[in-house]
Amino acid sequence: MLYKELDPMEGDEGQRKTFTTRAEGQAGSVSVKIELTPRAGEQTMKERYGVEKYELGSGFSVSDSLRSLVPTSVPDYVDEGENYVSRIMRALYFFRQCALIGPSGTGKTHIVYLVAKIAGLPLWEINCGLQTSVYDLFGRFVGLGRENWIDGQIVSWCRYGGILYLDEANMMKQDIATRLNPILDTRGHMVLTEKDNEVIPRHPFGYVVISMNPYAAEFAGTKPLNAAFRRRMSVWVDFDYLSVGSKVSSREVGMISERGKIEAPVAERLVRVAAEMRKRYKTGDLPYAPSVGDLINWATLVADGLTPAAAAEETVISMTSDDAEIQAGVRRIVHMIAGSDGGVKKPLESA
Repeated sequence: MLYKELDPMEGDEGQRKTFTTRAEGQAGSVSVKIELTPRAGEQTMKERYGVEKYELGSGFSVSDSLRSLVPTSVPDYVDEGENYVSRIMRALYFFRQCALIGPSGTGKTHIVYLVAKIAGLPLWEINCGLQTSVYDLFGRFVGLGRENWIDGQIVSWCRYGGILYLDEANMMKQDIATRLNPILDTRGHMVLTEKDNEVIPRHPFGYVVISMNPYAAEFAGTKPLNAAFRRRMSVWVDFDYLSVGSKVSSREVGMISERGKIEAPVAERLVRVAAEMRKRYKTGDLPYAPSVGDLINWATLVADGLTPAAAAEETVISMTSDDAEIQAGVRRIVHMIAGSDGGVKKPLESA
């Protein structure tokens, strides 16, 4: 009796605790479930972040059509004891929605992807700063007549579940925020006025995360959130940079050293430059502050043989602004802290 093995079906949010495979042949088909136990000392992602009890996706079945929306290959999130992952997952577990607020480059989007990966949930991401039409978000009829309807992003999330991520939420159009209100309160549904007032209940596994920069003049296009919409965000989580001003995070230094392939003393100088730039950004003296990713890019060029000053010209200096005067100010910070002539030891060998 010959059997043909079919594609395996993974379980438990990609952590390979359970594994099911099927085979079919002339006598029918068989299914085999294998229970995998993590190796001694190996932690699952839920254990690593202390979120075992916040089962956001327990019982949720991801269809094949939505599987590509479940994030994979998301790096770990590094913080200084703020426990952002567990706080966000706790908020979603109890209240199903929360808000993240903090400057650009502090990892808000990164952590939402990580939460979706840990929970094994599809992620429906919308950047509210873009001029996205109501039709793209809620849906529209296509062709002639009213036979062919296509759901928009928000409607699809409401029907099928997952995490709806509204980035730059304080740039959202007011008519969109108003239409979200019934979904986010005790009514738990939306009314699709474009489609004969169809009432769509919120999926039992439908979670909402919004993120935004603090409302301020330097963030062009931002505005205070509507009070009704703001009240519906049950938990607010404040984000900040790992290193700001005189505070230099050893964990950020270690991460830049490891991922940028440079020695720790050099990485520390880059982080100190970033910390000073971030301080000036928060006081309104600079239009941009470098993120961890920006520092890794800078470090990568240093690892390739450039001095920190030369590598900064192609990364943090040019990235901050097109204005020559602002660039000159950043250049002075780089030369003052990282040096103008380099003095860099040989880069670490690639792994």
